[in-house]
Amino acid sequence: MSTPAGEASATAAPTATVRELLPLLRPHRRALAVAAVLSLVAAAGALAQPALVARVIEAVGAGRELLPAVLVLVAVLVAASVLGALQQYLLQRTAEGVVLSTRRTLADRLLRLPVAEYDRRRTGDLMSRVGADTTLLRATVTSGVVEVAGSAVVAVGAVVAMALVDGWLLLVTVLSVGVGLTVVLSVSRGVRRLSQQAQEEVGAMSAAVERALSAVRTIRASGATAREVDVVAASAGRAYAAGVRVARLEALVSPAGSIAVQGAFLAVLGLGGYRVATGSIAVADLVAFILYLFLLVMPLGQAIAAWTQLQSGLGALARIQEMLALEPEDDARPERGSVAVPPSPVAVPASSPSPGVPLLELEDVTFAYPDGTEVLHGVSLTVPAGSRVALVGPSGAGKSTVLALVEGFYPLTGGSVRWAGTDVRDLPRAGLRARLGYVEQEAPVLAGSVRDNLLLAAPRASDPELWAVLADVGLTEMVQRSPRGLDVPVGDDGVLLSGGERQRLAIARSLLARPALLLLDEPTASLDARNEALLRDTLAAAGADRALLVVAHRLSTVLGSDEIVVLDAGRAVARGTHHELVDTSPLYRELAAAQLLV
Repeated sequence: MSTPAGEASATAAPTATVRELLPLLRPHRRALAVAAVLSLVAAAGALAQPALVARVIEAVGAGRELLPAVLVLVAVLVAASVLGALQQYLLQRTAEGVVLSTRRTLADRLLRLPVAEYDRRRTGDLMSRVGADTTLLRATVTSGVVEVAGSAVVAVGAVVAMALVDGWLLLVTVLSVGVGLTVVLSVSRGVRRLSQQAQEEVGAMSAAVERALSAVRTIRASGATAREVDVVAASAGRAYAAGVRVARLEALVSPAGSIAVQGAFLAVLGLGGYRVATGSIAVADLVAFILYLFLLVMPLGQAIAAWTQLQSGLGALARIQEMLALEPEDDARPERGSVAVPPSPVAVPASSPSPGVPLLELEDVTFAYPDGTEVLHGVSLTVPAGSRVALVGPSGAGKSTVLALVEGFYPLTGGSVRWAGTDVRDLPRAGLRARLGYVEQEAPVLAGSVRDNLLLAAPRASDPELWAVLADVGLTEMVQRSPRGLDVPVGDDGVLLSGGERQRLAIARSLLARPALLLLDEPTASLDARNEALLRDTLAAAGADRALLVVAHRLSTVLGSDEIVVLDAGRAVARGTHHELVDTSPLYRELAAAQLLV
């Protein structure tokens, strides 16, 4: 069926904050709490080390025994290192858990979006959100949350200890480091925005690669390989340029931090040396202060790097949340719009009405895409139980759209679709679709085996049932040629099968679910005359206990239909049997004559 070709309209780029990251961390709060405690203990051990070093120096100067002080120093150093390693493991495991849960949630939402969302978004970009964007969350958790807190504890502790050692040296340190931090924070403001733009370009590149790979045979046959390589390369170039912009901005952070650190060290050494010379502080105190300065500078450097990673992670989180903010398709009951509905969905009838009683009814159905493209105009038709109804007409007449509306893939613009007398908008989608079998015009086949594809709609079917339905559609010989039988692989998108085999496998998959109504979109488009005749027999047998609604360009498929509805430009212009339409419908007579059926 036709779909809007354009991309989603440009809107303001979504943003995310640290507060929106917290719900992702909440399921892992115990592990994060343990990591935080370990971080505090490790920070305490790190803060104790300069004081212990000063005590060793004092023992040397006083001629006291060194072993006790050295043993305590070594014990604290080893304990802090072990606790730091354990903390890192917990953080890495928690980060992987956050990525896993986010990917599961995102995949669940992506597979439940309304069909219209897939029409306006590129598959490669959606794949990029599950892959590349979620990966950025890992560094955000490990370096952007807990380490920032741990670094803050060490920095605050170092500042307090430095204040106890010498207030003048602390003042010089704060002024030097403060200037550097101001520059760093001002520069890092744009990292989130540029990082999000870079991720958008990566998504566009993934979409370009997916587009080329999905049609690689057509591209090769058309001699367009070089041109498609250029398209992908151009997209990769834009992603590269966006990444360089991020790198350029991040690169400014390092010099600012280095200048601040070097300035602080030089100032402390100069002023500290002067104060030692005047007797204001002892050499051991100056050494301890310098060690505390190291403890201050190192976590500040980690915090700056973590802050930058956090900005990149929040840019990726914004793209993830853009998808999570979309409303999924409601399996319980489709949206009615402004029309009032009962407080709970009506149960879908478990069995079809008696033969001849209306099973499916379309009354004055109109449909237009959100961009205003009108497809159907007041189409009405009835499919009685046990009957066979066909939709024919020129390409673009709206035939496939009718099937998509019956399946509930799109909301009606006007009119109604009723199942066994009940408006489908009052029925659970999942329950209704369980009563329908749908074979698309492209007849998609999933990567895996023949068995995997057949069990898609009937997961509890037995092997004898699988062989029986394969015989119905003429695929038994093809499956038996392989020693793997039902487990013979079909390749990605069914590439190891012919077009006719893919179509017959898709039909077998629907027949296996035993639907009350079978929707077939061009079921014989890829079949030769022999297999078309076999499929006609199969459909005739299938129609004995179920209704059929068939879209066909090849009129020979539907000659025996109980009713043929002729669509033209979205309107039902004629209806009747084949012989009646040959006499009454100029359009049908033209179509039949073109296929030598008149």
